[in-house]
Formats: sequence, C-alpha cells, structure tokens
Amino acid sequence: MAGIVKANINLDAIPKEKIYKGKKGRYLPITITINDEADQFGNQGPVIVDQSKEEREAKVEKTYLGNVKVVWTNGDFPEPNFGDQPPQKPAAKVEAEDDLPF
Repeated sequence: MAGIVKANINLDAIPKEKIYKGKKGRYLPITITINDEADQFGNQGPVIVDQSKEEREAKVEKTYLGNVKVVWTNGDFPEPNFGDQPPQKPAAKVEAEDDLPF
C-alpha cells in the first residue's frame, strides 16, 4: 500500500494535555481516516486527536484538527481527488509501426 496524503491541521485546536514527551521530542497522537468519497470541499478524511479506550466508551467528543486529501496513490488507496481536475488515467499504449528501412 502506498500513497501520499496532504493534511492541514489547526494548531490552535491541539489540546496541550494530550502532548507527551518522548525520547526525541514532544508528540501528539493523532488518527487520520481516509474515506472512499471526498466531501464537498475535496477532503477525503479528518485528522483527529487520538482517543483512549475510556474516552471512546464514554463517547467524549472528538477533537478535529483538520482534513486530508490523497494526492497520489499506487492504487491501494481511494483514487486521489485533485480539486476541479478529475484524476487522469494513464495514456493507452500505442504500437509503433516498424517502417525503418533496416
């Protein structure tokens, strides 16, 4: 599975209590979802702050940080959405005629 996903996140929405210190820096656990269909703005999924099992069971409201768009795929991801331009299919192979004199 290969693909390139672009994302924009709202840094002001990051809950500071979810940031933790690791060996090489500070981290924020996030979850990125890739949907089969793009929304009305061409986004293919949300970026949210990861929730613990207890938060999920208690139905705590998710913290949305932004959206993602698939910009390239090898075919395993949903087709990329390039805004107003439909995804282009590879050109059909054309057999060249051998008209060389040698």
